[in-house]
Amino acid sequence: MKRNFFKVGAAAALTVTGVSAITSMKTVRAANFTAIKQVKISYLPGKSLNIWTNYENGQFMGYRAKDGTVWNVADTALDKKGNLWYKVGTREWIEARYTVDVTAGEKAEVSQAPTVKKTEAKQTKTTVNKKTAAVATKTATQKKAEKIAKVKKAKQIVNTAIKKTSQNTNQTSSTQATSKAASIVALAKQQIGKNYVWGAEGPDSFDCSGLVQYVYQKAAGVNLPRTTYDQVKVGQTVSLNNLQPGDLVFWGSTTAPYHVAIYVGNNQYVNAATPEQGTILQTVSSYFTPSIAKRVL
Repeated sequence: MKRNFFKVGAAAALTVTGVSAITSMKTVRAANFTAIKQVKISYLPGKSLNIWTNYENGQFMGYRAKDGTVWNVADTALDKKGNLWYKVGTREWIEARYTVDVTAGEKAEVSQAPTVKKTEAKQTKTTVNKKTAAVATKTATQKKAEKIAKVKKAKQIVNTAIKKTSQNTNQTSSTQATSKAASIVALAKQQIGKNYVWGAEGPDSFDCSGLVQYVYQKAAGVNLPRTTYDQVKVGQTVSLNNLQPGDLVFWGSTTAPYHVAIYVGNNQYVNAATPEQGTILQTVSSYFTPSIAKRVL
């Protein structure tokens, strides 16, 4: 089955014609399209990001986007949980929270393609699926209106969470905040050893933002948004040199980070790291330093 997706290098323009991309066994050609933006994969160091067949209940396509590579975005969408996704191919999707935007003046590094096996080209006949044609009856205006409505709803959820958090902070004394922070640290440490599962929200497994949301709700009664790029908008920005137990630390872009953890004191943090590591206690290091910290309590 042919898979088309839009990986670009330093010399690639935003309007792409036949850009080559790599699957696990062969090289395929991407369809012509006009990119709405470029993004760089900003995942965990040395790790690659899964590519999915759809933004809603999609299947893993068997290949990944390497950390640091640059991709053209053909479309955007929000899933039922409000998570933002980018379409980077004919039917290839990646989650936006593991990317950062490429600015107009930034040069994209060219990634070297691995050696691939040559395969004979096969001629196939294209058939029109009448059911698919029937489904594609929505006008461009209708689709745009639906997308705007979804984005507006997501912003309302974030604004509501920010407002409630602000109200709770104003009504809580410093003594109460310290007590809640202690509860958060204790509950976070209780989760150490549990599995990392992408999209999991507990209590038996988590992803990074799911762990933060679960601990804050259970330990402090604070309802945080679900994703890292929404959680970073909550609370007060604090210096990384002035962290307190219970603070949230983020990695990646300061406006759209890809990873979050709970600071527990003594220069350590608890996080749902990777599928291989699970939920673990780690020490802040110069090799993997947070980019921003937030104080919610």
